[in-house]
Amino acid sequence: MVHKKPFELIDVTLRDAHQCLWSTRMTTPHMYPALADIDQAGYGYINILGGAVFDVMVRFLREDPWKRMQFLSKQLTTPTDALTRGQSIYTFELFADDVVALNIELLAESGVKVLTVYDALNDNRNIETSVKVGKKNGMLINAMLTYALSPVHDDAFFIARTHELVKFGVDFISVKDPTGLLTPERAATLFPAIVSAAKGIPIKLHSHCQSGLAPQVYEEAIKSGFSYGYVATHCLANGASLPSVLDVYASAQKMGRASKMNLSALQKVDEYFDWICSRDNFSRGEQAIYDPALYEHQIPGGMISNLRAQLATMGIAHREAEILEETARVRQDLGYPILVSPFAQYIVTQAVLNVMQGERYKTIPDEVKLYLKGHYGKLAGTPSAEVMNRANVQYDSSRRPGELIEPALPGLRKKWGRSVSREQLSLHAFYPENLALGLKDGASEALKQGPVLQPFTELVKYLVMKKEYKRIRTKLGGVELSFSS
Repeated sequence: MVHKKPFELIDVTLRDAHQCLWSTRMTTPHMYPALADIDQAGYGYINILGGAVFDVMVRFLREDPWKRMQFLSKQLTTPTDALTRGQSIYTFELFADDVVALNIELLAESGVKVLTVYDALNDNRNIETSVKVGKKNGMLINAMLTYALSPVHDDAFFIARTHELVKFGVDFISVKDPTGLLTPERAATLFPAIVSAAKGIPIKLHSHCQSGLAPQVYEEAIKSGFSYGYVATHCLANGASLPSVLDVYASAQKMGRASKMNLSALQKVDEYFDWICSRDNFSRGEQAIYDPALYEHQIPGGMISNLRAQLATMGIAHREAEILEETARVRQDLGYPILVSPFAQYIVTQAVLNVMQGERYKTIPDEVKLYLKGHYGKLAGTPSAEVMNRANVQYDSSRRPGELIEPALPGLRKKWGRSVSREQLSLHAFYPENLALGLKDGASEALKQGPVLQPFTELVKYLVMKKEYKRIRTKLGGVELSFSS
């Protein structure tokens, strides 16, 4: 079947690209000078929020996430897209339905048009509340199928999940490949099956480049009739990030399905972020070298880099290969959970314990026990009898996890008073007081900086920052400036 409708692109530069390459450290002032060009580039949607972005803003950047959402959605005429983790929203724990509802209401009020939602176990009961509240608030719903490689994650598994999402009445369905495990061969059978099962609902592809195969996988998506693909500006693409907008656009052109894009605007966006990489010493994306071990341990790129840093700090970097091999074994023992947050962290922690203690499952963290009990939802596979015996738990996923959590907002309102804003109330629901209070307004900082960087000022800042230069002299017109360290 020949598909002629344009394959539209969704930008992730403001979200997933820096999450993968900059440890999610892009600030609102970083974003502001690029917004006008991103807006004019021709994207179908612009993804501005995900779980890690919200969490890092609060914990490390100390920026108010709600101020950023309002600011970006106001600045951009292209519809904005925000991603949440269903019942766990932005963090690792599960939240009550009333907290989930409040969060989505606030996203809608912030101007976000598309609610993208997924569950790390593909237990679609965990996105039911999000879908209902999002639709009630006029948002388009993009539900994700989280891809993994295992004996239980076959085409039939994903087709069954697609049928569930069709019944939910979602507006889009996305294939989310967080580790870049999809191959063109697997995509050639899986993608047409999902398109058929979706019964006309537009399908999107969100795949990372960790294996180096994502650009070819996107070509299979274009062939199979997918409607959208998530991409990043060229300098922040590839590696652990997503494919380059230029590469996917070229593929769509080759197949006669290219959407209309403003190449001049795309170039300006890329030149700007390339400069920020130089100025602030941030990483650029690089083509990944194929590593067959990836298909065994299946750990996403961002987490691999964090793991290596932690192992070095602990003085056990030389045991990385053992730990990665054990990670694959633990995943099998636990019934093949997908290595996305929070389960990636739980599985790697268990693997480290198994290796360092010299006895498998001598210690089992409480979070792993909760997973085995069905606390987070239905398991895709069956855990081994050894693990269940060691954990001394019984599996029961008969009830939707959200049903087991008492409403939280009445108690929070009683504690913080009726005058507290709904945005602040949501922050108190997610975080302890020391994190929820005292956040700065990154949007105000961005406006103070301005939407256009001044080249001379930027050059001076950059040169002064360079420690290797002992003396700097620069001249502009009749003005000469000298600096010394």
